Amino acid sequence: MKHFGLVLLALSLATTASAGDTKKSLEALKTRLNKSGAPKIEGTQTVGGKAVAAIYFGKKKINNNFDAVDDVKKSLGGTATVFVKDAEEFVRVSTNVLKEDGTRAIGTPLAHNKAYDAVQKGETFCGEVEILGTPYDTCYEPIKDGSKVIGIYYVGYKK
Repeated sequence: MKHFGLVLLALSLATTASAGDTKKSLEALKTRLNKSGAPKIEGTQTVGGKAVAAIYFGKKKINNNFDAVDDVKKSLGGTATVFVKDAEEFVRVSTNVLKEDGTRAIGTPLAHNKAYDAVQKGETFCGEVEILGTPYDTCYEPIKDGSKVIGIYYVGYKK
């Protein structure tokens, strides 16, 4: 029954969020991921040529899995990413943000900017950020296992 409620919430958010609404898009991404279970780190996996921690929601591994980020883009537009914490960096392990060559920007780190500073403190950041040279209207929220930050939910729209 709990999962049914989450699915209804996700459908409700998807139908009421307007394109460009970062907060509603962020909630849709979180709902989509969390319906599989609680986030956790388990083992490592190579992403974009770099070995990083593997992030799971329940039993579903997110590294190199683009279902959730692509669903958010399809239903609400914009971009979405899941970052995993790797030492002092946050690395894109699931994203629809593209590099200049048109490939997914997996394996690339979050720039040390206002969003990075907020998430390091366990806080959500919503505002303008430059991503790979392009300005976006964004929201970043820490993914936590208990009180420990293990990654980041991200959504954004090109300005």
